[in-house]
Amino acid sequence: EKNQTIVTEFVLLGFQLDQHSRVFVFSLLLVIYCITICGNLLIIALVSTSKILHTPMYFFISQLSISDTILSSTIAPNMLHILLNNGGSMTFTNCITQLFFFCASEAFECLLLAVMSYDRYVAICNPLRYSSIMTHPHCVKLVVICWLSGLSFILIYNINVSMLSFCGPNIIDHFFCDLLPLLEISCSDTFVVKLEIYVLTIPAVIVPTTLIVFSYSRIVSTILKIPSTTGRPKAFSTCSSHLAVVSIFYYTMFGVYTFPTKTETLTISKILSLLYTVFTPLSNPIIYSLRNKDIWKAVQQTITKINSSIN
Repeated sequence: EKNQTIVTEFVLLGFQLDQHSRVFVFSLLLVIYCITICGNLLIIALVSTSKILHTPMYFFISQLSISDTILSSTIAPNMLHILLNNGGSMTFTNCITQLFFFCASEAFECLLLAVMSYDRYVAICNPLRYSSIMTHPHCVKLVVICWLSGLSFILIYNINVSMLSFCGPNIIDHFFCDLLPLLEISCSDTFVVKLEIYVLTIPAVIVPTTLIVFSYSRIVSTILKIPSTTGRPKAFSTCSSHLAVVSIFYYTMFGVYTFPTKTETLTISKILSLLYTVFTPLSNPIIYSLRNKDIWKAVQQTITKINSSIN
């Protein structure tokens, strides 16, 4: 099959703000993007170099930071360009490429959050066997499976999306090439693509969500059986960061794709999309570092090493 598209580029409208508002929002999002990249790269570097962070939990957190870095770098630069110019264009190839990396990072994060919940389940419900179950080779294998599965799921329907015909209009009322706006302006029959999305949602979203719910139901049940009142808060604190990240991720993602695509809800959809494409990658390193003594200890050790090497 050959791509029958007539449209060679798409026009992204962005947020359509006045000049003063555009400058303010642009400055805010630029600062957030810089902090996001620096925060996630810092976590990746710390986990790679600090021995106290060579544990399964921090290994998974570093993979989450890699995913967030890819997501932010896929969306933010072009979004800032569109925002500054009150709109912009994107070629068909670039649009499909952006869609692929965006969806792949989201699918990987869904699967990784499920793996992280399994890690917390083993740590709390089966602590004596934790070190023998969550070995480094096993953790690497789980992460590789998540990456390959996420890329495979997205590649299947991304190829089919690229085969759709786009004969006009080519205007997308969004700040990036999201799947639903693309399907809306396609001239082809999108039934097969939509069916693929529903089918692939089962292994990519429904199964990980079910695993997370099951893991935390067992975790809560186990924690409530702990007789010591001091032991319960400590056990809950080991899961609070991950639970916060899961809640933010799923709330914003489900919020976007359950809203009807009507004119009165487009602004809400854009705001929610902004939350999970820009603010969620920012919140993850903050959540995992603010209350984490190991992260701060690793930062202090790194600063001490740098100072000693300079002196």
